[in-house]
Formats: sequence, structure tokens, C-alpha cells
Amino acid sequence: MIIWIDDDSIMTRSIRTKEYAYFVERLRKAREEAGLTQVQVSKKLKRPQSHISNVESGQQRVDVVELQTFARIYNKDINYFIK
Repeated sequence: MIIWIDDDSIMTRSIRTKEYAYFVERLRKAREEAGLTQVQVSKKLKRPQSHISNVESGQQRVDVVELQTFARIYNKDINYFIK
């Protein structure tokens, strides 16, 4: 991630923030509360199980559209995932 400070300088920052760690923890917890395995979710999303694993470990980002899909699958309001 690149953050622009002004026109002449940039500062880089890790994508692994405590807020994102909270988000992926809530995503994993929601899956478990729904009684689903990663394999079951991957079939619903038509994605490999490794995608779910990568998302839950924070290695892969989730966009808002995919978050809506996760929320629907887990029967959660989208706000559940956001601190």
C-alpha cells in the first residue's frame, strides 16, 4: 500500500493492520458460527478452498462485493465485520 503524503514524497505501510486482523477474525468466526467449513464456503463461492484460507489468514484482500456475499452466506449484517 502506498500513501501519498504530498506531491514530492510517499510513505509505504503494511496491509496487515490491526483493523484488518480484526476483520479477518470476524470473517472466520462468522463462518464457524454458521456451522460451515472452508470447503463448504468455497463451493458456495465457486472458488478453491485455498481462497477462503488465504482470505481468513489475511493473505488475500476481500472487496466489498465479496464481503456482501460472505455476509449473505453467513447470515450476518455487513456491519458485523467492521469495527
